[in-house]
Amino acid sequence: MRQGIEASVGIIANPAAGKDIRRLVAQGRFVPNQEKVNILKRILAGLDAAGVERVVMMPDMARLGNGALDGGKYGLDVEFVDMTVFNAERDSVRAAGAMAEMGVGSIITLGGDGTNQAVAKGCGDVPLVPVSTGTNNVFPVMAEGTLAGLAAGLVALGLVDSEETIVRSKRMEVHLDGELRDIALVDVAISKERFVGARAIWDMGTVDELFLARAEPASIGLSAIGAQLMPVSLKDSRGLHIRLGEGGETVAAPVAPGMIIPVDINRWEVMEFGRRIDVELRPCTVALDGERAFTLMPGQEAHVELSSEGPRVVLIEETLRAAAIEGVFRTSTMLE
Repeated sequence: MRQGIEASVGIIANPAAGKDIRRLVAQGRFVPNQEKVNILKRILAGLDAAGVERVVMMPDMARLGNGALDGGKYGLDVEFVDMTVFNAERDSVRAAGAMAEMGVGSIITLGGDGTNQAVAKGCGDVPLVPVSTGTNNVFPVMAEGTLAGLAAGLVALGLVDSEETIVRSKRMEVHLDGELRDIALVDVAISKERFVGARAIWDMGTVDELFLARAEPASIGLSAIGAQLMPVSLKDSRGLHIRLGEGGETVAAPVAPGMIIPVDINRWEVMEFGRRIDVELRPCTVALDGERAFTLMPGQEAHVELSSEGPRVVLIEETLRAAAIEGVFRTSTMLE
């Protein structure tokens, strides 16, 4: 695009996203790896058009990145993070950390809330461009890969004002015995189940308590329950704490694809930044962004806190609008 400007962008694609138990218990869409490869091809085309010179990709056992490069003619220097692949969450954490150390200007993620939660643990201050390929997603958005690539490239090249195009997200922090145990970008659910088992949360009868960083009316999943009480967006400086059960009101919410059910709300309250709320149920499992992660046993102390220190997020539409206003893609500007 503009001569003399160098930039690199990271890409983390999760081959497991879009394939969990909700395809069996609900009408969740199945996203095959070939479709993810097609999305990656369009992302690379967008990055190339934006003028990005280097792309760093996470390796994976499904070889999604290799498939995207097969037959493609891009003016990009593409490399893979030198790392052992375990086909687990830690792959995304380690890849994000490596990309941050390599100085990428932005990271594109393909996956769901869980994928981005893992990336957020390693990306530091590098802004994310989260593209949804999973189920019940709130954090990533349904975006055309071409546009996601363009937006990531514009941000990495510094061609748009970050104050207008990037926002700092929130996160829920789960503290165990006084130490930070884990984080969630959208929701923490306290489940009556004693074991992690099938990780995905889909049966509301097992949920005792919810902590929501976001409650989006146009979402599916746990976030949609809170949205019926008080919508909370990415930019709102608050969250929600909800206790499920009889004694209060009932809301109808789309908790899974094709499943709109009544959910009993015992009580709920607004959460402000820095407020700590104890988790009282024992034993229980803690689910982070829709997936059970670990068990709390009697004798352990745990609390949940809303934090403003989530990852930075690129707003794709605002980024492309800013570029259009600045004339970034007009011929005379591109040749400068």
